[in-house]
Amino acid sequence: MTRQIPPQRTFLFLQGPHGPFFQMLGRALCDAGNRVWRVGFNAGDRAFWPDADSYVPYSGRLTDWSKTIDRLLRDLSITDIALYGDTRPIHAEAIAAARRHGIRIHVFEEGYMRPYWVTYERDGANGHSRLMNMSVPDMKTALARSGMDTPMPPAHWGDMRQHMFYGALYHWFVMFRNHRYRNFQPHRALNVRQEFRLHLRRLLLLPLHAAERRIATTRIRRGSFPYHLVLLQLEHDSSFQAHSPFADMPAFLNEIVTGFSRGAPRHHHLVFKAHPLEDDRAPLRRTLRQLARAHGLQGRVHFVRGGKLAPLLDGARSAVTVNSTAGQQALWRGLPLKVFGQAVYAKPELVSRQALPEFFASPKRPDMDAYRTFRQFLLQTSQVPGGYYSLGGRRQLLRQVLDLMLAEQGPYAAMRPQAGTPEHPLRLVRQANRRESLAFHENTG
Repeated sequence: MTRQIPPQRTFLFLQGPHGPFFQMLGRALCDAGNRVWRVGFNAGDRAFWPDADSYVPYSGRLTDWSKTIDRLLRDLSITDIALYGDTRPIHAEAIAAARRHGIRIHVFEEGYMRPYWVTYERDGANGHSRLMNMSVPDMKTALARSGMDTPMPPAHWGDMRQHMFYGALYHWFVMFRNHRYRNFQPHRALNVRQEFRLHLRRLLLLPLHAAERRIATTRIRRGSFPYHLVLLQLEHDSSFQAHSPFADMPAFLNEIVTGFSRGAPRHHHLVFKAHPLEDDRAPLRRTLRQLARAHGLQGRVHFVRGGKLAPLLDGARSAVTVNSTAGQQALWRGLPLKVFGQAVYAKPELVSRQALPEFFASPKRPDMDAYRTFRQFLLQTSQVPGGYYSLGGRRQLLRQVLDLMLAEQGPYAAMRPQAGTPEHPLRLVRQANRRESLAFHENTG
């Protein structure tokens, strides 16, 4: 039998995670026999794409981007586009154009199951994910048909410092080397100089913030009071901006403190856990002090800066968030969870529909059988072990995500096997990861 060679595909990369991941992924796709192009919108994009022959600089205005992306897709015979996050304006325009041309859309995001995985989906992520229209019974049926084992966690993960470093480096290039891209507009409210200063300040203050965090966490864990945990997000995060009912973080803080004051028992406390990458662009601590005084909650409202979530979740009575992926860590522990925005895990079996005062008074727990189904479905589909920022995380991710991108079907569609079709690469990817994880745990156990 003659071995069939799959046709060459042409990928167009847009903006990716800070650092070299997209460049490494593009090179791997070329090694697999495909053509790759990269559109860069600033000097930071250029710095992490060393191949000048495949780099297409865009120095025009945002208002002209729609016509440009249409032309690029046509002139370069693009079959696939790849991007990180689907809500920033240049990506939303590109996705719309790709759909008009019938082009595959590969969306990368931070993992729904952080910190050990990243998210890979087709067509959209978060509130635009196909998961939004899938019920837990749908997932259970797909799992029954798949016959796949639940993957084990990766052997190692830990790239927060690398994440901060690449963020600062990226913004340094944009701030000092961006003369070729004078029309560039960041998709966030702050300008590039402000972003760079915040990244650099966060890096320099890591030791001080770590000490402050340890003191605050110890006081809470050693306290004799029951507490409810609020999982904060970055105000400029796409999930908060595009998929929540709040205009800004102070509005969310006010909603929570007001609901707590009306419903929680008088001996309960409220703990706000900041995102690990919080950079103080929003004065969260000061706002919480003001709200606590206004509602007579002095001494009962606490703020913890970043750090690991598990120590605080382990002692919490419930958790509240807009739509943070950290909500899944609460569900994994069986904690009652209240969600305000759109989230892939906001299924009726998993999150509380109670009014906020009622939730703080007597929160209802999730259906754990339903959550196990949901978690297993995600781990077998869109959650890929590895990370964007550390070298080890990128290597682990590249070993597995390449076959998922080259597969004809997306990860969710691949869960519906048809009789007589060859085994989908997704199954082979998961089996390889399981062997790798088992070998690691056997060698270190």
